[in-house]
Amino acid sequence: MAQLNSAERTPVVIVGAGPVGLALAGDLGWRGVPCVLIEKGDGEVFQPKMDMVGIRTMEFCRRWGIVDDVENAGYNRDYSQDYAWVSQLHGGYEFGRESFPTVRAELKPEQSPQKRERCPQNFFDPVLTRFAAKTGKVQIHYSTEFVGHTERDDGVTVRVRDVNSGEERHIECQYLVGCDGGASRVKEALGIKMSGTPALTYTTNAIIECRGLEQLHDKKPGYRYIFIGPEGTWSTVVAINGRDWWRFSIVGDGTMRTLSDDDVAQAFRRAVGRDDFEFRIISLMPWIRRQLVADDYGTGRVKIAGDAAHLTSPTGGFGMNMGIQDAVDLGWKLQAMTEGWGGPHLLDTYEFERRPVAIRNVNEATNNLKLMLTPRESLSQTVFEPGPDGDRARQIFGDAYTQMMKREWYTIGVHLGFRYEGSSIVVPDGTAEPEDTINSYVQTARPGHRAPHVWLEPDRSTLDLFGRGFVLVRFDKALAVDELLGAARQAGVPLSVADIDDEKARALYERKLVLVRPDGHVAWRADDLPEDVRALIDIVRGVQPVAASAVVPEETMAR
Repeated sequence: MAQLNSAERTPVVIVGAGPVGLALAGDLGWRGVPCVLIEKGDGEVFQPKMDMVGIRTMEFCRRWGIVDDVENAGYNRDYSQDYAWVSQLHGGYEFGRESFPTVRAELKPEQSPQKRERCPQNFFDPVLTRFAAKTGKVQIHYSTEFVGHTERDDGVTVRVRDVNSGEERHIECQYLVGCDGGASRVKEALGIKMSGTPALTYTTNAIIECRGLEQLHDKKPGYRYIFIGPEGTWSTVVAINGRDWWRFSIVGDGTMRTLSDDDVAQAFRRAVGRDDFEFRIISLMPWIRRQLVADDYGTGRVKIAGDAAHLTSPTGGFGMNMGIQDAVDLGWKLQAMTEGWGGPHLLDTYEFERRPVAIRNVNEATNNLKLMLTPRESLSQTVFEPGPDGDRARQIFGDAYTQMMKREWYTIGVHLGFRYEGSSIVVPDGTAEPEDTINSYVQTARPGHRAPHVWLEPDRSTLDLFGRGFVLVRFDKALAVDELLGAARQAGVPLSVADIDDEKARALYERKLVLVRPDGHVAWRADDLPEDVRALIDIVRGVQPVAASAVVPEETMAR
């Protein structure tokens, strides 16, 4: 670990080296912005909390040049990705199954140059760590905890402590970001409260090593098994590496219980349906499923992101991916502020844009949890009885449960369809907002939305044009844009022009000129430049105040 100098200065300090903190550090470094990332732990992941890298996150990985690293991180990409709901594995009933291609065989959807990947946190964090380190702009300090901070008009003093020696030091920075999880010390220091439901269920996760699990039962292999007993849905088993590591989750209720290793071992044997096999509990972690979103996302110079800003049930795989979206939204805005071209209100748009997305996704995840737990409410015990009556009951129940759970399995609309409606750095064009869908996604270049993907060449997407700075996509070379480029240059805003001669792209983007932000969202579009190009540049760089409607009413949180 590099030694912290008491007089160290850096543009940005990030607290927490989980996937969100690492992604923010890597994105900043990729943008040429130096930063210091501090982490209380040693960087080892003893309990991987996520395993699905969503399609939008993979688009960011494509931008960063680490897709191959994610794909080859260690997950068995040829392992079955089926979901099945069963009473037990060995000798039990299989009520239903949703079949999916393997990770390697799954095709990319037409809306993206990428597809989702299986890369659990113990594989994904090292990929992001190497990415951040390769930028040459990121200092990572492990065994270093956040003690406190002092915010001033011109910067932040961050106090940190070496957890081994107890030595305290300070770092001077322009901005501080807390990516330090649900129990965020940065959030606590800011006095930020959260709204929603503090406890949905008390759950216990166990990482279990069990070789040859597939040979211990009569069911087809699967990525995830949901176990349903007479009491309803009680546990799940997920393939962590597609080989011999499994995450066994005992899904409790609203009552807190402390389970021992013996309790978990007994429950795992119940799920497998036999006692005569060997396995090892690698780690045990009790946790609480929550439905919470921070009431605000920080101050002028101190922000929170990831689990510090929103806590959600993992049903749907939204949590980490939503945090990566936070990091990308913050990344380019912090670049703008540290380089001097960001307006005084640019960072205010972070909360305006990201908090409604958090509320949307957290509510959706809770809805998915309720669907998964439906058998607890109305489950005919006939489904556990042998014979024709049991067979009929199992068919009816299994078909209904399978159909109901499709809402969680197919979520491309959640991952790609979020938009920044009403943001002060987005110029509306008068078109109506499209429906916010879950299981489907129709691409649009409407301002505030993700700029559409179109293949321009066999391995070159329109998305490959975006990321470093603003990009003016032009579909008519006869249109002169020098005036806009000049206004951007005068304001210090990085802006380039991308001429596209492609009919599919032209139809999707719908206007001759489309201005895309560094995060890949459309800021403005029209068929001609506005009369006041300087005003447009000032809008997209955050010169004007954020509207009062930035605060999402608390009642929009589902209860």
